[in-house]
Amino acid sequence: MMALTDLTEREVLALAIASEEEDSRIYRSFAESLRADLPGSAGLFEAMADEERGHRDDLYAAYRQRFGEHLPPLRREDVRGFPRRRAVWWQGLDAGRMRREAEAMEAQAAGFYERAAELSRDLGVRQLFTRLAEIERGHGRRAGALAAAQETGAAADEEARAAHRLFVLRYVQPGLAGLIDGSVSTLAPLFAAAFATHNNWQTFLVGLAASIGAGISMGFTEALSDDGSITGRGSPWLRGLVCGIMTAVGGLGHTLPYLVPDSWTNAFSVATVLAALVVAVELLVISGIRTRYMETPFWRAALQVVLGGVLVLIAGVAIGSA
Repeated sequence: MMALTDLTEREVLALAIASEEEDSRIYRSFAESLRADLPGSAGLFEAMADEERGHRDDLYAAYRQRFGEHLPPLRREDVRGFPRRRAVWWQGLDAGRMRREAEAMEAQAAGFYERAAELSRDLGVRQLFTRLAEIERGHGRRAGALAAAQETGAAADEEARAAHRLFVLRYVQPGLAGLIDGSVSTLAPLFAAAFATHNNWQTFLVGLAASIGAGISMGFTEALSDDGSITGRGSPWLRGLVCGIMTAVGGLGHTLPYLVPDSWTNAFSVATVLAALVVAVELLVISGIRTRYMETPFWRAALQVVLGGVLVLIAGVAIGSA
């Protein structure tokens, strides 16, 4: 692996051309990932991609004038210490992080060129490094100006609304679906086992199995039902993970009271009362989340969730007592 200061002027130009082209593609990828939900931010990165492509064209014109058409196959990875671009990470970033990464990319490149210019012994290469540093500083100032413009006024309000909507779609909805399923669907097997056995440990095992099983089932269902490419709901496996965990949490909440040892006095009654109290808290939490993020009136959300929970609870108790 070569050091940057070991390269010829031709190789430095070729490396700069490849670098500008790669940065342009990264910014274009940012724009594509944001276009549907954040058109303002997508426009920001489109403009930055166009600037990078323009500088790439200018550098290539200078290269052709001095060295001809052929570019040596030189990549960032071939030069020790040259700033890397880990494009595989870009997809999961939000718009604000993308803007900060863009500014950091430009500042990093400029700083590296300036340090390389100080170390270079060749006058022509030193001058080239200095010129590239000035270009990158200009890119960074432009990125900062575009970001500042995007973060104020109507564009910022639009982005905040879109970000909230995406948060609801990608995290709140699958998490809420899991919490509802875990809190409600596990009531029947748990309380059926409780009233059939009057044994806390056996009831706990049934609740544990029901909660984990429901979590796995709901997680896969969420992940496989929508890959996010059309709806924009994000990574299916992340949504599945959120849904699965919240499903298991919803079931485990009213299962844990049955860890009360059977050796305690009135152990079954104590555990069942605690479990019923936990169920009430779970249903109120679900109602509160629906009111906060789904704009459902609290009384209506509570009535819907409590009615469903009570029906499932009655079914479980009736089956277990038969």
